[in-house]
Amino acid sequence: MGITFTERIKQFFGIQSALSEEFFEELTDLLVEGDVGPAGAYRVADKLREVCRKEKITRGEDARRALARLLEGMLMAPGSGAAGLFDAHTEGRLDVILLLGVNGVGKTTTAAKLAHEARERGRKPVLAAADTFRAAAIEQLKIHGERLGARVVAHKRGGDPAAVVYDALDAALSGAGDIIIADTAGRMHTKSALVEELKKIDRVVEAKAGRGAGYSKWLVLDATTGRNALSQARTFHEAVSPDGAVLTKCDSGAKGGVVFSLAEELGMPVVFLCNGEGYRHLAPFNPHEYAHSFAGLD
Repeated sequence: MGITFTERIKQFFGIQSALSEEFFEELTDLLVEGDVGPAGAYRVADKLREVCRKEKITRGEDARRALARLLEGMLMAPGSGAAGLFDAHTEGRLDVILLLGVNGVGKTTTAAKLAHEARERGRKPVLAAADTFRAAAIEQLKIHGERLGARVVAHKRGGDPAAVVYDALDAALSGAGDIIIADTAGRMHTKSALVEELKKIDRVVEAKAGRGAGYSKWLVLDATTGRNALSQARTFHEAVSPDGAVLTKCDSGAKGGVVFSLAEELGMPVVFLCNGEGYRHLAPFNPHEYAHSFAGLD
């Protein structure tokens, strides 16, 4: 197994005897390799150069800690419209989370993990199988619902996703739950048909749940795809403006720099990280911990 990106960061800073111009150039290249992106990597290295000059930092380890502080400053903590949906529940109010993303990023499994998280926090989740394009997604969500003891609302394959969400809202408002987590189709992420489909779901949620409902769209991204994940995020951002992102497969070789690009380029906070297959392998995003981990600091 090859050396991880975090180990490369540690090695890079550990061997520095002087913070020369060559050091900052090499750091820029390393950050690009870590999926931070060329423009972002250049800005981070430039800011670190200025911090080291002002604070008279000359040791590699001190520079690494300064890097972690800079990276943390780029990140956005989840707001009340993101992970706060799980905690800030008002009696009588219904919360709705719509999961977006292309096929293969793990939306259906993420829906199940979020349902488990909701139950752990005392919520009563309803799962909506709004990916009516892929039959396997419907069946998978039903299996997860049985395991979790959560209500699953599903129609036949090829049905109207908005109708599924409508029925999920109807079930929740009738007492089946207080938070809806809806899986959606991952096809056509560059086509207007998907945008229209999501607009229809928006109208259903507003009409059925009311303006007082907590409603968020979270984009599910595969962390191992690096810059491709950012490309997907740009497409969805332009089309439907997701409120936050959930990163999956954070345990399987992901370099992780795309998180900084999501925050800096798109203003999109990461809400949760998935770091395994089990229901408990889901963690609320912590900017401090993430930035320090990326920089190789425990």
